[in-house]
Amino acid sequence: MSWIILAVIIYVFILMLVWLRIIYETRSTNKTLAYLLFSLFIPVIGVLFYLMFGINYWRKRRYGKKTAADISILQEVIKSSAPYNASSLNVKDEAVQQNAELASMLLKDVGSPLTGNNSVQLLVNGEEKFPEMLEAMRNAKHHIHLEYYIYECDNIGIQMIELLIEKAKEGIEVKFIYDDFGSPGIKKKTEKEMRAAGIAIYPFHKVRFYLLANRINYRNHRKIVVIDGCTGYVGGINVSDKYINSGDSKKLYWRDTHIRLDGPSVYYLQYLFISDWNFCCKQKFEPINSYFPAIAADNNNSYVQIAASGPDSSEPSVLFSILQAIYLAREEILITTPYFIPGDSILDALRIAALSGLSVKLLVPGVCDSKIVNAASKSNYKDLLNAGVEIYLYNKGFVHAKTLVTDKKLFIVGTANMDYRSFDLNFEVNAIVYDAKLAGEMSARFFKDLEDSDKIDKEKWLIRKWYTQFPEKICRLLSPVL
Repeated sequence: MSWIILAVIIYVFILMLVWLRIIYETRSTNKTLAYLLFSLFIPVIGVLFYLMFGINYWRKRRYGKKTAADISILQEVIKSSAPYNASSLNVKDEAVQQNAELASMLLKDVGSPLTGNNSVQLLVNGEEKFPEMLEAMRNAKHHIHLEYYIYECDNIGIQMIELLIEKAKEGIEVKFIYDDFGSPGIKKKTEKEMRAAGIAIYPFHKVRFYLLANRINYRNHRKIVVIDGCTGYVGGINVSDKYINSGDSKKLYWRDTHIRLDGPSVYYLQYLFISDWNFCCKQKFEPINSYFPAIAADNNNSYVQIAASGPDSSEPSVLFSILQAIYLAREEILITTPYFIPGDSILDALRIAALSGLSVKLLVPGVCDSKIVNAASKSNYKDLLNAGVEIYLYNKGFVHAKTLVTDKKLFIVGTANMDYRSFDLNFEVNAIVYDAKLAGEMSARFFKDLEDSDKIDKEKWLIRKWYTQFPEKICRLLSPVL
């Protein structure tokens, strides 16, 4: 008994120290409460979970250096994009004028310029993205830079690797970053074959012990491709056969969205790639002119800006840009997201918008790939429905797109989910397009997806049994750490 008492005393002492660290180190009130409750109600496991995943061991030690190194690269972006910069106060475009505060905020916060002279192409699902992107890679003249969270060596993955090897043998520079946690399918043999062909390939945050690795918290969730410094791809589609819908009725249908960018907006994607590359590998390279080439005038003059943030950011820029877009909307807000645990700031913004008379529609998966995340998401629906937000459950398959459209004038598409992980822990990137025509196309795509969705009946939802709602409320307490 004396040993048991001693063990309890030691554990309580350790728990108090952990609580002090949680309170002192965690910025988010919701996350602080979640860690405290988790460690209190699930002894030992809760403490171990926080020690492994909750402490920012890497943020201060390594990301401070990364931020300092990124500044010099950003200067090259600013210089190269200067001829195409569009001051939001001088542009006559209505979409830019309405969202001028958003454009100014991103320029001041992360140095991301609003650029004109861009061409934007909407790519729906993998069956549109991959043929388009592979063709652009075949036509590369100087370099191909890739950065992916999930890269699977299945049919499309092998096809892309073979093309990259072919281009590398032609003398084209090929650099490839993959997230080590998200892409376990990339084996040492694959890396060896690619390096033998002249491809430079490195993992972002090498994970050696998955169960004890704090840095799996800091995932590189970005999906970036830059070709010759003037063509770029960004969006929600990773490299995997599951994103390609072949018509097989037995295969789960994946609904996702990507875009192709041509123009000076690609400079900022290039900047992000170079910054991430210099951080994660030993072969550092400088931002030379060939990475930021002069771009000819284009009749498709879309205004584009890039929002990016991660553990190395001083502010949650992706979150702030989404919030600002919601605040500036005047008539309509259309959101598609596979994971909806956004925190109080976005929940309040959506409720205020709906109560103010705006049409607010939210499209989420009917069946999520995580029961806990799905339950936490459902816990938010009651307050949204009461405020007048319309919520739709996609039933054709799994909706993985991350998009926001406001007033058929502006849209956001990228890698960030509406959850704490994307806003605080992951490296993410979104493209913001100020273009009424393209935003109209995105809006039409949204309403087409609603045809394959079921609208939640407010009255039926509000009278659900207490034992149905209780697990959702428990999961909501844990949502900041999911």
